[in-house]
Amino acid sequence: MSYELSHLEALEAESIFIIREVAAELDRPVLLFSGGKDSAVMLHLAVKAFWPAPLPFPLMHVDTGHNFPEVIQYRDERVAELGARLIVASVQEAIDAGKVTEEKGPRASRNRLQTQPLLEAIEKNGFNAVFGGARRDEEKARAKERVYSFRDEFGQWDPKNQRPELWALYNGRHRRGEHLRVFPLSNWTELDIWQYIGRENVALPSIYYTHRREVFRRDGMLMAWSPFMSMMPGETVTTETVRFRTVGDMTCTACVPSTASTVEQVIAEVTASRVTERGASRADDKFSETAMEDRKREGYF
Repeated sequence: MSYELSHLEALEAESIFIIREVAAELDRPVLLFSGGKDSAVMLHLAVKAFWPAPLPFPLMHVDTGHNFPEVIQYRDERVAELGARLIVASVQEAIDAGKVTEEKGPRASRNRLQTQPLLEAIEKNGFNAVFGGARRDEEKARAKERVYSFRDEFGQWDPKNQRPELWALYNGRHRRGEHLRVFPLSNWTELDIWQYIGRENVALPSIYYTHRREVFRRDGMLMAWSPFMSMMPGETVTTETVRFRTVGDMTCTACVPSTASTVEQVIAEVTASRVTERGASRADDKFSETAMEDRKREGYF
């Protein structure tokens, strides 16, 4: 009999170990759950980590108000299925209260407005650990981040002031008002995520698979048309067969041409791709060369 773990089994074991370490070491964790594929896998791992007991922490979604309806429906169905507690931090409420100012113009997006509601929800609920579904292969700023990412009393991240994580030993010490962002999927890739989804039969929102949608081209990307977006001169709406590799605010998330209707077909597409899902599909990362790192320094995911 062989006791050697497969690649996916090793990743699963590492992630479950991290989730259990946080639950044992920190008294008020919360898991960010947007309904995207990474947070769906992270939630699945958390359920496995404590099964048959219920989740020992709530879920939280920073809702821009401009999310894909299919994703919000999936989020609510999954929360109801688990009987979990869901906290919604609303960007719309922050706008209405005058805490953030909504951008204007055809390239306007609420994605960059999520930081304030997130930090406010963390402080209001006294959370000292926040699970996020970020992976190091997604983007260069995320590649810098440790599994336990320390945030100061203002929720800010200093990439030059991080703690060593030798031999999978994690330091959760913090002062009152400070917190940690914890990334159990740090060492996973997009291909790992999809292979695990196939192995575990993890349900996802329908937009991750091929469907017909009204789209238009902007900055080399295929953007989904929505009533929240303003068209620019020369842009025309057509109906294409597409799917989404990543899911975020409708105003900054692009789709890709695809006929992949099964997990196996998606895996074949991902295997052949040479561009990360954020590189191909997220307009907010193209705002500047350091867009993601700038937002993370301010307290973004």
